[in-house]
Amino acid sequence: MISALGLDFGRKRIGVAGCDGTGLIATGITTIERTSFEQDVEQLRQLVNQRQVQVLVIGLPYSMDGSLGFQAHQVQKFAKRLAKALQLPVEYVDERLTSFQAEQLLKAENRSPSRHKALIDRKAAALILQQWLDARRAQSHKSAIAAEY
Repeated sequence: MISALGLDFGRKRIGVAGCDGTGLIATGITTIERTSFEQDVEQLRQLVNQRQVQVLVIGLPYSMDGSLGFQAHQVQKFAKRLAKALQLPVEYVDERLTSFQAEQLLKAENRSPSRHKALIDRKAAALILQQWLDARRAQSHKSAIAAEY
């Protein structure tokens, strides 16, 4: 099994999600209010150590046309520094609609998205990580089937 941390990176906050022991279900853990790179890393390092994380899964905000814009490049720059600081590999997931989906989930719970920004970031991180877990599972299922033939 693999222990991964899902991150929804933003200018003000980083939503953080983790997965259960089976690697099937992602859940939001916390939201880090960003201050400095060093403090962001320190807070993430504590989670990485507690959860024995082996990989960071970071949402990459592609433009709707599939290209990488300014924000995506900022995320990649942060991710590279973070990977080096924590000495962990990084994998990216297309996060185009995760914040929107997270807002829809809140609305379904009759909560105001504008008053629950930190919760949206956490939910978005969980959606990012869930997408990665599902893709991994689908890939290993395909590999298992291919191995049979």
